[in-house]
Amino acid sequence: MNEQERKEYLEKYKKAKEKGVPFFPDIIYKDTVATLIVFLVLVALAYFVGIPAEERANPNDTSYTPRPEWYFLFLFQLLKYFPGNLEVIGAMILPGLFVLLLILLPFIDKSPKRHFLNRPYASIAAVAVVLGIGALTVLSVVEAPPPQEEVVVDQAASLYATNCANCHGERIDVPPGTDLHQVIAAGTHEGMPAWGGDLSTDEIDLLAGFILSPNGSAVYFQQCETCHTQMVQAAGNPLELQRVFNEGKEYPGHADVDIPDWSTAISTAERNALLNFLAAPDGQRLFAVNCAGCHGQGVAFAGTEEELANLIKQGGQHLSMPAWKGTLTENDLNALASYVVDPGSYPAGATLFGQHCAACHGETVPIAPDKDSAVKIISSGGSHMTMPVWGNILTAEQLDALAKYTFEASRGGGTGIGSALFAEYCSACHGTFGEGGPNPALSGDIILPISTAEYLKTRDDTTLRNIISFGQPNSGMSPFGDENGGPLTGEQLDAIVAFMRSWEANPPVNELPEYSTADGTGTSPIGSGASGFSGAVLPIFEAKCVVCHNQNNALGDWDASSYESVMSSGENAPVVIPGDVENSLLAQYLLGSNGKFMPPLGALPEESVQAILDWIEAGAENN
Repeated sequence: MNEQERKEYLEKYKKAKEKGVPFFPDIIYKDTVATLIVFLVLVALAYFVGIPAEERANPNDTSYTPRPEWYFLFLFQLLKYFPGNLEVIGAMILPGLFVLLLILLPFIDKSPKRHFLNRPYASIAAVAVVLGIGALTVLSVVEAPPPQEEVVVDQAASLYATNCANCHGERIDVPPGTDLHQVIAAGTHEGMPAWGGDLSTDEIDLLAGFILSPNGSAVYFQQCETCHTQMVQAAGNPLELQRVFNEGKEYPGHADVDIPDWSTAISTAERNALLNFLAAPDGQRLFAVNCAGCHGQGVAFAGTEEELANLIKQGGQHLSMPAWKGTLTENDLNALASYVVDPGSYPAGATLFGQHCAACHGETVPIAPDKDSAVKIISSGGSHMTMPVWGNILTAEQLDALAKYTFEASRGGGTGIGSALFAEYCSACHGTFGEGGPNPALSGDIILPISTAEYLKTRDDTTLRNIISFGQPNSGMSPFGDENGGPLTGEQLDAIVAFMRSWEANPPVNELPEYSTADGTGTSPIGSGASGFSGAVLPIFEAKCVVCHNQNNALGDWDASSYESVMSSGENAPVVIPGDVENSLLAQYLLGSNGKFMPPLGALPEESVQAILDWIEAGAENN
């Protein structure tokens, strides 16, 4: 302001001050009375109306979504736009700068004008701030996240863990001929309720199937642990393990061992489960041994991999103990409590612990600080230490492998479900480990391995999924995707692909195995000894050439997928001259005699090249 405006302002201020009242005590008195009235109103509201209080925080309640009070909702919403490491900007820097601006405002804005129309910039800024806070508050209410829902990875295992594991432990031995559905529905022994009133028929069927389904680790401990005190692992060469079952006592390591006839001792499902268990990566095998009894094929977990690793390492309060008050007498409760506090000085409680607690706790007696605390815990039940402290049992490497597999399974990426689905739907034709063999749908046809490094590297997950979903009708493979009339959902297709992809680290098939010939006599490896185009040559083309030379992608205009296309296609057709190896372009590429090798990644094995040359020399017939 200029000097004239300043003088006018001071004159007006002096006159107004002469007509006003003193700040102290008059104004102070009015402010005190107004503050007291507001305070009394708040006290009255709190006393007569009250403040709605929520239940005590429960970390096990996944249905609860924590939220701030309404006057902080705009800050809560603001944080959504600054995720991760940027959170400090929305939580501290921006609010701090705003408060600092308010503090400095009297020193920055010295205008004598007070009416908002005379202060357009300040007024617009204030309105913008109020509207911004209001908009963020509304958005926070509209975009309120729903309560987090627990994802059940394996419904059958979840039913078992909820309803059975507290008493039966990890698994149940069911005598042959038992109608397990009836046992579960009606309840047939002391203390077991009739679950038919709480579970649907479908849920009881799931539960019965889970209890009766073969578990690879259980089969191993029943059939193999007596001799193999150290865990046998077949991850490096699983096909060698198949020899054990196929040859029985003829297998070199079992020549002097009294072993059963595996073809009758265990079922096909048990054999597949055992083979997959032994050939599985470390994490999957550790999960099968230590966790699958309660968790099935996966654990529902919404946190990070690091949080899951810590939970496994430290154990956890993740299962609920029943409230024993009313089930046990007061004397039994006191006896158990005394035993838990000091097992050594109160051995009489060991019998009660074995009857009611050991099924879940095993030989590990939980610790309580005093008898009163123990009585309260045992009487009321609830979440408590039920999972072992795996950090004291497993090595660091085993913990890492187990956490990684469990985390992948919780996201639907685990291979356990895919392994079971592959065994059920694919192994009959492709073999337990994708080693291939005679095609049961087409006489004389050989299904090539799908678990070689080359096969997996040249086919991405989308391709594998499409093959399973759409099938290959010309080769006798029907569609498996439900969108194409098959029995498998999209999630199940993804699980099978994940299982197949797990082979890539250690391919089960490193070289083409031997298969029975079309007439059933003897065995011969593909490309060495098998006769004719379909028996010897086409399998080599399908394994090594068709990926580049096919109907849709015929490099050099040559298609290797059928006899007719092999003989007639190609930019310099014919590439095969019957009876003339030297002048056949195909032979020249295979031998490198023209200065170029096919396939470009490296020459074929000698026996495969020789099989093709022998076929050309014999007249290249379609036999």
